[in-house]
Amino acid sequence: MVKVLISDALSPLAKEIFERRGIETDQIVGLSKEELEEKIHEYDGLAIRSATKVTPKILAAAKNLKVVGRAGIGVDNVDIPAATSNGVVVMNTPFGNSITTAEHAIAMMFAVARQIPEASASTHAGKWEKSRFMGTELTSKILGIIGCGNIGAIVANRAIGLKMKVIAFDPFLSEERAEEIGVEKVELDDLLKRADFISLHTPLIDATRGILGKKAFTKMKDGVRVINCARGGLIDEAALKIALDNGKVAGVALDVFELEPAKENALFGYENVVVTPHLGAATSEAQVNVAVQVAEQMADYLLDGAVTNALNMPSLTAEESKRLSPYMLLVGQLGSFVGQLTEDAIKEIQIGYQGDVIGLNVRPLTSIVVQALLSPLMANVNMVNALSIAKDRDINVIESKHESEGDYHTLVSVKVITNTGAFEVKGTLFSDRRPRIVRVDDIRLEGELTKNMIFAINDDQPGFIGALGTILGKEGLNVATFNLGRHQEAGRAIALVSVDQAASADVVAKIKNLDQVRIVKALNF
Repeated sequence: MVKVLISDALSPLAKEIFERRGIETDQIVGLSKEELEEKIHEYDGLAIRSATKVTPKILAAAKNLKVVGRAGIGVDNVDIPAATSNGVVVMNTPFGNSITTAEHAIAMMFAVARQIPEASASTHAGKWEKSRFMGTELTSKILGIIGCGNIGAIVANRAIGLKMKVIAFDPFLSEERAEEIGVEKVELDDLLKRADFISLHTPLIDATRGILGKKAFTKMKDGVRVINCARGGLIDEAALKIALDNGKVAGVALDVFELEPAKENALFGYENVVVTPHLGAATSEAQVNVAVQVAEQMADYLLDGAVTNALNMPSLTAEESKRLSPYMLLVGQLGSFVGQLTEDAIKEIQIGYQGDVIGLNVRPLTSIVVQALLSPLMANVNMVNALSIAKDRDINVIESKHESEGDYHTLVSVKVITNTGAFEVKGTLFSDRRPRIVRVDDIRLEGELTKNMIFAINDDQPGFIGALGTILGKEGLNVATFNLGRHQEAGRAIALVSVDQAASADVVAKIKNLDQVRIVKALNF
C-alpha cells in the first residue's frame, strides 16, 4: 500500500484526503532530523510545511520516497538538486496562499505608510500623539514590484485599485502580460530610482539574494518605503539598517528575515520598522487551501502519475497521463532498446516526434526515453532525475518535432551518438495502440517488443535462419515471433526474435560464433 508521512502541522483535511484516496497516512509532527532519517524509508510521500528540513542525508535514507509536497510556495527547506538526484519529485502549492500573502503585503504597506503599529501602541499607553504620526497617502504614489509572478500580480491589482502607479521588474514578465495586469515593465535600476514604495515578491535564489543591498539603496529615492513579505535574504539587513539610520529609507515592513525565527534583530526597536513573524500565509483559509492542494497533488502523482506544480519535473495532468500512456510504453521500449545495445560513451541523444504525437505534452516522454536509455548503463535512474543525470555527464539531449506523418500516423525516433558511431531506432503505435519497432538504423523491420528477445545483426547469406533456429531449438528456447529485415540483398540484415525464456550468455555466445553474425544481444523489456 502507498504510504505518506505528514511531518508538519497541516489541516486535518490533508490526512482525510490521503486516506479517502486509499493512501495510508501517518501525521507525526515535531520529529527530529535523526528520527525523520530513521523513519523516512517507510514512506512513498512526505508532506511538509516550513519546519521539516529535507536534506541530502534525509533523501539518501528515503529509499522508497517518490514525492515531497510542500504546502506553500517556498521550498528553501528542500534540497531540490539532491531530491532530483535521488529521483524524488518536489511539489509546492504556489496558488493556495497567493491571495493571503498579497493581502498581507498590502496591509504592511498601509501599516508603514500610516505608522499604524506605533500609533496603536502609543494610544494603548494612554497617549494622544496625533501630531507625532504624520503618515503618507498611497494614492498617486509609485509602487515598484520586484517579482511579478502570482503574488506580485495580485499586489499590483490591489495597488492599482488604490490608484497607485505600478511599475515592475521581472526578467520573466512579458510585455503582453505586463499590459494585461496593468503595470509598466521596467529594469531594476529604473524601478529603484522611481519607486515611492518597493515590494518584494521574488523567490530567494542566487540571482536574487541581497537584491536590495548597499548599491541598491543608494539608487533609491530619499524617503522610500520597503515591504518584504517574500523571503528573508532578499534584503541585506545590514545595508538596510544604514539606509534607515541615514534617512534614505523612511520606513520598512518586514514579514521575513535573513535568520528565522527572528528572536532578535538589529532592525528591532525602530519606530519606522513594522515587523511580523512570517505571517504572509497565515490565514485559516490559506492553511486549508495549501493542505488540500498538496494532498490532492501528491495523491494524483502517487496513484495516477499526474504531476502538478513540480519544481524538478515537467507537469503532467491525469488526463494527459492517460493519453500519453501508450506513448510512454513506446518511448520506454525505444530508449531501452538503444540503451541495451549501447556500449560506448554517449555524447548525444536525439529524440524526434512526428505526426499525431506532436499534439501531446512530449516533455515527459523525453524524460522517459532518457531514463530507459540510461538505465542499462547506470543505476538509480528514473523519470525525475534522468535529464539531470544526462546533463551532469555532458550528454546533450535534443528534442525535435515534425508535423509530417510519412508512412505512419505517428512516429518516434531515438538516436544515440557515441564516441565510435551512431545507432537509431524508430517506432510507432498501430491501430491496437500497441507499440511496434518499424526501423533499426536504415533497415525497415516491423516487430513487437516482448519481455525476452534476441537481437542480431548479420550478413544476409543463406543458412543463417536455419542455424539460428537450430541453436534455439537445441537450447529449448521456444520462438514466439521472428522478425527479419535487410538493407539490400546480400548486405546487412537484422533479426529480432521473441523467445519464451531469457537467452543465457551461453546461448548468446553460440549465436555469436555463427559465421554470418556481426552483433548479437539478449534483450529484456
